[in-house]
Amino acid sequence: MNNWAEYVGYIASAFVVGSFLLKQIKTIRLVNLVGCICFVIYGIYSGMLWPIIIPNAILAVVQVYHLIKND
Repeated sequence: MNNWAEYVGYIASAFVVGSFLLKQIKTIRLVNLVGCICFVIYGIYSGMLWPIIIPNAILAVVQVYHLIKND
């Protein structure tokens, strides 16, 4: 790996995969939100990778909405 953005991408993958291993919906949403944010950062710093940025930004908004709505 030659730059820190790649590390962020791997961390994002770990958070998203990890969210599928959990049972409590609030925890799932929080862990997935962190993964989505990391993917957006990765997409931006890896050359504006829109196919990564757009869906993960949308999913982050959805996760925030549900976290706020359910509290």
